[in-house]
Order: sequence, then C-alpha cells, then structure tokens
Amino acid sequence: MTALPLDPDAVLWSASEHDRAGRPLLVLLHGYGSNEADLFDLAPYLPLSPVIASLRAPIPMGPGHAWFELGAQPGVPDPQGVTDAARSVLDWLGALTVQPSSVGLLGFSQGGAMALQLMRLEPARFDYAVVLAGFLAGGAQAGDTELGARKPPVFWGRGTADAVISAVAVDRTQAWLPGHTSLTERIYEGLGHSVSQAELADTVAFLNEQYA
Repeated sequence: MTALPLDPDAVLWSASEHDRAGRPLLVLLHGYGSNEADLFDLAPYLPLSPVIASLRAPIPMGPGHAWFELGAQPGVPDPQGVTDAARSVLDWLGALTVQPSSVGLLGFSQGGAMALQLMRLEPARFDYAVVLAGFLAGGAQAGDTELGARKPPVFWGRGTADAVISAVAVDRTQAWLPGHTSLTERIYEGLGHSVSQAELADTVAFLNEQYA
C-alpha cells in the first residue's frame, strides 16, 4: 500500500489563505467513517491563535472516510497502513503555499493514531498533539529515539467505557507515551468512544498552554 493523496479542496479552514501567513497551524484529523466537518464543529471552542485546518481522510468508508484499514480489531491496524496515511498528510503539509510558523495536531480515534504516527515520522515538525480516544500504532519508527529526546507535549484523553479501542491498544499506548512525550493523561469515568464536555474543557486548557 502507498500513500493516497489528500483532497486539498476538501480541507476546511478557519481562515482565508491571506490570513494564514506567519500563524501557527492546528491540523484536525477525524475518526474512522467520519469526515472533515466532524471535528471542525469544535473550532468555535478552540483557541484563536492557530489557524485550523480539518482534513478529510483519503479512503472512502461507509458514509465518510478512513485513514487506514481497521485490521483485526480497532487499535491493531497494519502499522504500514498508518505510516502510508501519515505520509499523505506530510505531503499535503509540504505542498502548502503558505507555510505555518508551527504545527500542532488534534485527532480523534483513528485521527489520534495519525497524530502520534506523524510525530514519530517527523519529530521536529510538530510541536504538540492532542489524542482523543486514540491509540499508538504498533511497530517501531525511525523517529522514535529523536521523539523521546524532544518529548513534545501530548494530551491523551479516553473514557473508561470506550468499547471500541481494544485493551491491547490502550496498554501499548500507555506504556509508550511517557517515555517519548511530555504526557498529560486524562481518564473520564463512564465516557464511551466520544468526547465529553469535561474532556473538551481539558483539551482547550492544554491548547491554551501551547500558545501562552
């Protein structure tokens, strides 16, 4: 499998191209079977400092799109598929006519796995990541050592009632993140595979810290 190109016309932006110059960028990465409009609904609640770009995954899936195939169970995908999808985002970033001053990532579920994989592929490119109900893909990446030296800020939020992401994926992520990132971990009692108001508030607080 190779990287599928993203559709630049499907990207939802919070600012016109003229207003993006010299500003930080926050990239939103939706979950499996969803689309670019999903997380963009959070834009009114997020900090005003960064320009927001919500991407559409390249694989048609049901009523929406996916970044990569699920694999045997959610949270245990083929690592190469995740890498290929992440490279499609890197290609999109590299092709921007207006390059941002910095780049942060926010992903839900599959999008959270994408955020972490992007950091592992190019540790110097991304300043932080927010992973909501997401997980770490298996396998080693060439950038893992550098990422562990940099330890960028990562917010990882998940619910105790999330029946979608497998326990093995949660355990893998929990074991890996502290050694490779400056981790802010939040666990929400009774929350399923979704984002609660409490988690959104914690996410906004984390993002505000990045732009303080």
